[in-house]
Amino acid sequence: MPYQRLNGCKWFYEDRGARDLPALLLLHGFSGCAAVWDEVVAGLESDFRCIRVDLPGHGATECPDEISNFQMNTVCESLEQLLGSLEIRQTNVWGYSMGGRLALHFALAYSGRVQRLVLESASPGIADPEGRRQRAAEDGELADEIERRGMAWFVEEWMKRPLFASQHNLPDEKQARGRELRMRSLPSGLAASLRGMGTGAQEALHERLSELSAPTMVMTGEYDDKFRAIGLQMAGLIPQVLYCLIPQAGHAPSWEQPESSVRAVRDFLLGKDLPRRA
Repeated sequence: MPYQRLNGCKWFYEDRGARDLPALLLLHGFSGCAAVWDEVVAGLESDFRCIRVDLPGHGATECPDEISNFQMNTVCESLEQLLGSLEIRQTNVWGYSMGGRLALHFALAYSGRVQRLVLESASPGIADPEGRRQRAAEDGELADEIERRGMAWFVEEWMKRPLFASQHNLPDEKQARGRELRMRSLPSGLAASLRGMGTGAQEALHERLSELSAPTMVMTGEYDDKFRAIGLQMAGLIPQVLYCLIPQAGHAPSWEQPESSVRAVRDFLLGKDLPRRA
């Protein structure tokens, strides 16, 4: 399996597609792994060189316990190093949920690296300082519970959240696949990720959205009221933006409706017309 040593961590990654195609970096959400993008990669690898990773605390990527290894700035720096090692000067970036927050940080920190940006069910963080502190405390409590009770408990409880209700309508085989992919992570890794990269731990980026130089797609699912509202707010602040609503999907359009998501993203990344505002 391909690994890279980046900032003291042993990162797992996959590199699929011809080297002369435009690059696409895929960033999964919390409790996911590189394999959640299987259907997306199958749909896009004829047009893009698809790079996907297990983020710190997830899947086969191994990191020392220091919290700095799991913080946004360090993870962004590691991604930049990975692109350099693969001789990729510029890439498109598609991030889902936690991966979308990471993609946003990366696009602001390394704007010269990013051609186009897809933010799927993402947020710029929590603007209110007290709200951030409360969320950080809640994430810390969940991290403690994951370490205490283990992965089987976490996956069952995580999927009971209303945010994922629409996924219970997926075929049994796909629900089982989703559970298997989540079980690839270790309790200690997910706990460290929550403490380092959780929404309460990250810098709020609302006031920096206007700095995004890359054309950006904001994607949300039809059934995800919370992130549909967040997405529309973000789209109103990003200079070059396309807002995309995926029908019959909840919080994870690329997982729940991969064909519709791939169609929309392919057109966007290949340079279809882009309005200035959503």
